[in-house]
Amino acid sequence: MPAVFPPWDRVYAFFRRWCDRGLVREFHDRVRGQVRERAGHDALPTAGVIDSQSVKADAVVGAGTRGFDGGKLVNGRKRHGVVDTLGLLLGVMVTAADVGDRAAAHILLEQVAAAHHRLALVWANDGYTGSLIEHCLAAFALVLAIVKRSDNMKGFVVLPKRWIVERLFAHLMRSRRLARDFERRIASAEAMIYWSMAALMTRRLARPHPGRG
Repeated sequence: MPAVFPPWDRVYAFFRRWCDRGLVREFHDRVRGQVRERAGHDALPTAGVIDSQSVKADAVVGAGTRGFDGGKLVNGRKRHGVVDTLGLLLGVMVTAADVGDRAAAHILLEQVAAAHHRLALVWANDGYTGSLIEHCLAAFALVLAIVKRSDNMKGFVVLPKRWIVERLFAHLMRSRRLARDFERRIASAEAMIYWSMAALMTRRLARPHPGRG
């Protein structure tokens, strides 16, 4: 940490307190609303994108909250995230890496729909098909639109809407603290993600507004 900061354990004590009281999430959500309004959007989103990212876990992460993602060959945790159409975080859930995307999405989309009442449409990849689509429509009045990759596509191809959520994961991997999961507690792992995104948005707000002197 910067030399002007107090001892690390004192700083972390404040973070832990804010995390337990939900203040990190609240601060993040307030800043996100300001960023959306500055970009000419309503503070409340109506559409989003969902995806997941598996990351390696540090040795401090216990066996009870870590797993092996056979598809990505990663031993650690998985970050399930929903972003708006600007790539700003609407909700995140951290699980063991062996938890399936659809199983996590049942919980995460319920949380996101409850927190964002105007949300009506979420784009997803074909890992979110099946009964989840009907469940979202019936339980949350939320349309889950699947953006599929064509069998004729070769190599890297930017898919409509799905690329937006990849910006979130790219940002997290640029943070040394988030390049892998160092948190013993799931709640702390989620709060670190909100904290990182809040810092990114705060820096964005500090820049001069386009068109203003």
